[in-house]
Amino acid sequence: MSQTRDCRLFSWLKPLVTGLALMAGVGLVPVQAQEAGGWTHALSLLAAPKYGPDFKHFDYVNPDAPQGGVVRMGAQGGFDNFNPVVAGVKGQLDAGIGLAYETLTMSSQDEVMASYGLLAEAMRVSPDITSVSYRLRANARWHDGKPVTPEDVVFSFNAFKTYSPQYAFYYAHVSKAEKTGEREVTFFFDQPGNRELPQIVGQFQILPRHHWEGIGPDGKKRDISQTTLEPPLGSGPYRLKTASAPHSTVYEQVADYWGRAVPARRGMFNFAEERFEYFRDTTVLLEAFKGDQIDFRAENSAKNWATAYDFPAVKDGRVKREEFAQRASGRMQAFVFNLRREPFKDQRVRRAFNLAFDFEEMNKTVFYGQYKRISSFFEGSDLAARGVPVGLEKEILESLGGTLPAEMLNSLLTAPYANPTTGSPEAVRNNLREADKLLKEAGFAVKDGKRINGAGQPFKVELLAYDSSFERVLLFFKPSLERLGITVSVRIVDPSQYENRMRNFDFDMTTDLWAQSLSPGNEQREYWGSKAALREGSRNTIGIQNPAVDVLIDRLVFAKSRDEQVAVAKVLDRVLLAHDYVVPQWTYNFERTARWDRFSHPQTMPLYGASAFPAIWWYDQELAKRSGKGG
Repeated sequence: MSQTRDCRLFSWLKPLVTGLALMAGVGLVPVQAQEAGGWTHALSLLAAPKYGPDFKHFDYVNPDAPQGGVVRMGAQGGFDNFNPVVAGVKGQLDAGIGLAYETLTMSSQDEVMASYGLLAEAMRVSPDITSVSYRLRANARWHDGKPVTPEDVVFSFNAFKTYSPQYAFYYAHVSKAEKTGEREVTFFFDQPGNRELPQIVGQFQILPRHHWEGIGPDGKKRDISQTTLEPPLGSGPYRLKTASAPHSTVYEQVADYWGRAVPARRGMFNFAEERFEYFRDTTVLLEAFKGDQIDFRAENSAKNWATAYDFPAVKDGRVKREEFAQRASGRMQAFVFNLRREPFKDQRVRRAFNLAFDFEEMNKTVFYGQYKRISSFFEGSDLAARGVPVGLEKEILESLGGTLPAEMLNSLLTAPYANPTTGSPEAVRNNLREADKLLKEAGFAVKDGKRINGAGQPFKVELLAYDSSFERVLLFFKPSLERLGITVSVRIVDPSQYENRMRNFDFDMTTDLWAQSLSPGNEQREYWGSKAALREGSRNTIGIQNPAVDVLIDRLVFAKSRDEQVAVAKVLDRVLLAHDYVVPQWTYNFERTARWDRFSHPQTMPLYGASAFPAIWWYDQELAKRSGKGG
């Protein structure tokens, strides 16, 4: 069960692209893998890329997968926009838009931190890492037949930096993009040594300049800064066939797609059509799946997984349930406080809320015992801090003496972080007594059973969500807070209203999720950096402004080795946890999926891609004879 901000389509560029983790990081690959002049087919941080310059396809695809058939995907909410530049700022972007556009590179899903050319056939990083050049493929084409050019890349980069606050922040240290050859574009950085920048500039979608600078069907010049429902002109494997905003879109396979033989694309995008149907809430979406209105479902509700899949199609085998290990990233999912609001500026208040949260009972009664408690901002990866710090990790932590309170620093050096635990009525009472003590120390007394501040005003908190199925979680938490005298309201709003409120940080408490790549870096500024806390729409939902955190982020970005990167990440983890910025929730290290049994996947699945549905799957005619054709 997770009530995450899936409706915020810019979940974050680096860790998540179409649901798959991007594992970024860059360094110079060995000389033998480069062309003359330093050009290379791939970028990797830790070692030489797994796949050489002559590779034919990734190991986890079927290069001879059958083509054809239809796959129907379900989404929550609706859409009113096909312009990715302003996604998450002005409109709700259609979930399938990524099928129409390509990026300069794409990540391999069976290695850590390696990416390969897509629109670009080769890349070249300057020795001091002050620039990176990309050489475009000569045959890369827009759907109207015109070539993809360096001018398109420069135009797209400038548009994203100008009109998307998230991209502007993410690429803040990329000073400019220039055409430097007939098929070459170069990105320049404002400082040397940022080892991620050369690779992450290959991640944004490239848009056609000639289209956006042209005249639309209404006779007016198109405006890249505004939302639009005009069908996009892309260069990807699919083009938009039909759309009915805000309810549905259909993307059709491009028969003469230029990238079909590109090694990083072989065996992928095998369906003749990919359809997206939107539903108001998850309950209706689940019923649509049961009724064979959509083909595939990633189930994030433990209750549904335990109780909702006993319908006839499951029993007779027409619907298959399968779990896929999630190894691609770490994560923090939590109840988050808005530190911009007075009560939550006090760490004692935040810790009191964690003490009031009875995870063990919730897991047993609400989640059927399926979850474990999160205790790291990098939960599920080797970047999670465990035990007491030693070696380089301890040295880095000790260097923060001037930015952390002495008592906190000593605690961090001698004891690992631990969430409060319950498991018995006595433990629950003890935690609530401790929470009451902390709240009183923070200036919140109890009068007539109500918690009040020094001015006699009641302590009120609104728990905000957009998914109605998450309401039962909030209602479970509510009585524990009320036992402390806190006045609690639960508010469920529609996804659009939720998105608007989050952009403006108009909340007391909500749930958020930060997916972490296996090579954290520049995106940490967006997650926890002080500057991001002040910028509307940033992913620093909490509002963290902490000099120790800023120091650690900078060191992480400029880490010179994997050992240093891991050590800094673990110290960052410890510091974030020590401030009680969140009430950690729960995790399950598998993707639960259910599908109508008319699809097949390769025998070897990607190590870091979970199900990778539908990108590497295909329509199976024989299976469809038994389960029904769908579509």
